Amino acid sequence: MKLLSVLLWSSLLATMAPSAWAQANTIPSQPHLLVKGEARRVVMPDRFGLQLNIEETDMDADAARRRVQDNVARVLALFKQYKAVEGSVRADNLRIGPATRYEQSRQVFMGTQVSRQLRASFASVKQMQDVLGALKANENVQVSSVAPTYSGEVALRRELKGEAAAKTRESAQGLAKAYGTKVRGLYSISDVAPNFAYGIQAGQWPQPGEDGEYLDRISVTGSYAPASAPAPAERESIEAGPITYTENVYAIFLISDGT
Repeated sequence: MKLLSVLLWSSLLATMAPSAWAQANTIPSQPHLLVKGEARRVVMPDRFGLQLNIEETDMDADAARRRVQDNVARVLALFKQYKAVEGSVRADNLRIGPATRYEQSRQVFMGTQVSRQLRASFASVKQMQDVLGALKANENVQVSSVAPTYSGEVALRRELKGEAAAKTRESAQGLAKAYGTKVRGLYSISDVAPNFAYGIQAGQWPQPGEDGEYLDRISVTGSYAPASAPAPAERESIEAGPITYTENVYAIFLISDGT
């Protein structure tokens, strides 16, 4: 029965008339209940994104461009060798511009800076470590970010939104019963908190965590040792913590006195 309720509410969210969503930031003049449904899931990442910045500065712009392109080719070969996730490899266009620095309050031209950004995702931490180990990062080939992600995020969010919506009805029915009233029907439903006169503005509904602190919509934890850091006795260590996905749904139900 609970699964059926979740599925029904998931379908309702997908097919809700635009007018119902448009009312999300309005409060009816009739007696009503405003309830919030929340669904949360903690998952382990299964994708590990790597972003690199490749740049060269030289008085000879073409020489800088050639060195950048040589490094790009080398990195793309590493991505292929260590089996980057299909379709995840991205190479931005060349960026070319003047490079300057200040000396004694005077701007000094250093040459032409040429750069490109490369991105790829890998299915395991080991693949990521292998790439970083072979990369030989330096001032011209820099690791700009390592980001753990979850490949099933879109489907998971859809599921969580359905669960959160189902919880709004359960909450409304429980409140109505406790106060001897009856739920007449749904007035509005949204994933954005309505702007109402109860002292909370849209999008700022408090969400305390287990430690009393407020949580972000998605919190990602993890750490990595940049390949450009001095090489320790052991290999770089990449550790990715769990990712918490949270979906909130806010619903307004009209009520009567229960008679």
